[in-house]
Amino acid sequence: MTFPRPVLIPGRRPPAPSAGLWTMALPLALMLASDYKLRSREVDQAVGGSADLTVLMEIGVYGAAALFLVYRFGLRSPTRKTTGLLFAAWTFAGYVALSAAWSPFKSLGLVRGTQLLITMLVAQRIASRATPADLRRLAHAFIGVVLVSVCVGVAHPFPRTKHTEDRFNWLYVHPVIAGVYLGVALLLTVGYLVRWGGPHERLWHPAAYLGALAVLGGALVATGTRGAALGCAAGLVVLLATARGTKGRVDVVVVGTAVAVLGTLAFADKIMAFVSRGESAEKLASLNSRTELWSLAMKAYAESPIFGRGLGASRGLFLEDIGLGGGHNAFVNALVDQGALGAAVLAVLLLTLAMVLLFMTRHRTLRADAGMLLGILAFFLVDGMTTEGLAAPANVSGIWLLVLVGWAETLRRQGGDPVAAGAPSAAVAAPVQVADAAQHA
Repeated sequence: MTFPRPVLIPGRRPPAPSAGLWTMALPLALMLASDYKLRSREVDQAVGGSADLTVLMEIGVYGAAALFLVYRFGLRSPTRKTTGLLFAAWTFAGYVALSAAWSPFKSLGLVRGTQLLITMLVAQRIASRATPADLRRLAHAFIGVVLVSVCVGVAHPFPRTKHTEDRFNWLYVHPVIAGVYLGVALLLTVGYLVRWGGPHERLWHPAAYLGALAVLGGALVATGTRGAALGCAAGLVVLLATARGTKGRVDVVVVGTAVAVLGTLAFADKIMAFVSRGESAEKLASLNSRTELWSLAMKAYAESPIFGRGLGASRGLFLEDIGLGGGHNAFVNALVDQGALGAAVLAVLLLTLAMVLLFMTRHRTLRADAGMLLGILAFFLVDGMTTEGLAAPANVSGIWLLVLVGWAETLRRQGGDPVAAGAPSAAVAAPVQVADAAQHA
């Protein structure tokens, strides 16, 4: 007896059940506890190991996140095989945390190292449990938090320091950190706005994304954070060039050229005012004393070139000489704190993440998310030229880097369109095998 071969119509896989609200709550809680402060402290107080109520609350949030993960998932090791990307992320987190053992500021180093490992645990659970829908909710919740923060900054400006009097921020969040929040939120907004072919992936009406884009863009310019603005521009180019395939690359060339020419002609004076920010040519040439700081950093690196000076060392080594804390550059910070070995581990992690996301842009159903994540990664790489957040624990840049790792692994685990991937999925292949067996019978 012969049965007709079934007609196979490629379709989407049924959505996986949500992993729970923790996929949204934990990353946001870690970011807000790390960066949102109701008081301002000098850098020397932070590296000295003194803990006030705000610091204790931050440590408490990280501790609660760790206890939740233990309560929810236990202490068992992951059941799935570790990928190269997760291995690179764990190697980075483990080595940075280990470097606290030889830091001159051991209290600071131990706390930051523990926070980094907890963040990596959250990223690991996102990688193994979350769904794309969970991370979509995380992205929109992040955008919402930043929009509310902008409203708070407009409605109730907090006291500013002499270096930030004319720059927008909220609470006691530094304008540089505020610029990172705004840049990431802006890229997430654009990433969902340009998905013309997939309205099911949007949670808001397109008009809401356009309104959010106007608010976030205006606030980013008002922060006066040039590194974040340049990083956002680079991220937008990468996002538009990858998230929509060949059509997106054409859009970048045509629209990008037109916007650049018109913007330069119409707002040349405002652009120059934003770039110069009222500073002298000498200060601009030194990148706000960063070049002097980097010279001191290279001397500190030369004293311990392989393993570095230890986690948190860059926060306090230069205070006496120049009055600045941190490396103000992600790789300079890594060289000082973790040496050549730590900088190499960070570079391997970034390259691995970039390659994984680039390969995912070849798959039709993964392209939109992968391109958006590539845009955010490009933002962090450019912004990392003037701020150390990407290589440091317990800040929005470092936390988002590990969230990107978990998000990429979630996309890889969920898979894409079987036709785009070049091989049939199990759900498609099974009926063919059954039909063939029945036909031969």
